[in-house]
Amino acid sequence: MNSLEFLNKLVEESKVLITGGAGFIGSHLVDVLMKLGVRVRVFDNLSSGRLENLNSWLGNPRFEFRNGDLLDVDKVFKAVEDSCIVFHLAANPEVRSSSINPIRHFRENVVTTLNLLEAIRKVGNVKMFIFTSSSTVYGEANNVPTSEDYAPLKPISVYGATKLACEGLISAYAHTFGFKAIIYRLANIIGPRSKHGVVYDFVSKLRNNPKILEILGDGTQKKSYLYVTDCIKAILLGLKRPGEYVEIYNVGSDDQVDVKTIAQIVVEEMGLKQVRFIFTGGVDGGRGWKGDVKNMLLDTTKLKSLGWRPRYNSVQAVRKTVKELLTESTQ
Repeated sequence: MNSLEFLNKLVEESKVLITGGAGFIGSHLVDVLMKLGVRVRVFDNLSSGRLENLNSWLGNPRFEFRNGDLLDVDKVFKAVEDSCIVFHLAANPEVRSSSINPIRHFRENVVTTLNLLEAIRKVGNVKMFIFTSSSTVYGEANNVPTSEDYAPLKPISVYGATKLACEGLISAYAHTFGFKAIIYRLANIIGPRSKHGVVYDFVSKLRNNPKILEILGDGTQKKSYLYVTDCIKAILLGLKRPGEYVEIYNVGSDDQVDVKTIAQIVVEEMGLKQVRFIFTGGVDGGRGWKGDVKNMLLDTTKLKSLGWRPRYNSVQAVRKTVKELLTESTQ
């Protein structure tokens, strides 16, 4: 049974619930599921997501949008009521700001996830729970590329800690209350509709000042960047083989690109000349901020065993994203 057949079997009489479905990754997931004929309910408070990301589906009888916050327990219960698959993408995505307001990140990432799991436990009809975690749960891994069985997990950011806490809660609830869970540890996902991250930041900064670009850190930070459509394919392919109560997959590109190279690509695509790069020097050996993982590359062998391959490498994904962000700004 392939992933689409499995999905259709589970949702014959029920909706798929997507928390954070108006956001960057969430709205791309909505696009694919709607095109596949799935009945979709989005639950989003629009704090970082945008309703315009869902314009193609508003008014479609298979689509429902609910404006709600996962901190509102009553609304969460109502959203879960007739859903048998839950994609939980809602979160505060800002890694850098998690050191400034840790309590906010705990509330918006961990408490919200607990509220959702409690609703699932009490309603009792959800058969599968899909969660987008993060490569930041590994912290500063000694083994790069880093595989899913790497241990011990020592996140160095509050954001990474909240994602790891969510993973623990999901695993406990899945085993205790009898539903399947798939956890995806994502690299840096980029593409159109993104409103945060280094590519978006560089484009925004150069629009404001095309002569100078401030770069956080020393520019040598190397990470994996994956184009969003490759990410969505990975998320849906994981449904093909649900396996044990909890499955964990790394999702990322096969290579890395450093921050200085990203800056050069943005400058090239914007057609700028003689841009002066100013490196802040960063903290803790050239990191962009406290909690910034300087070297990240995920081992995706497990996901590839299901037949997944990324279409774009990191440089291609960055270049394509810059072009699309520039096109978005002119529309």
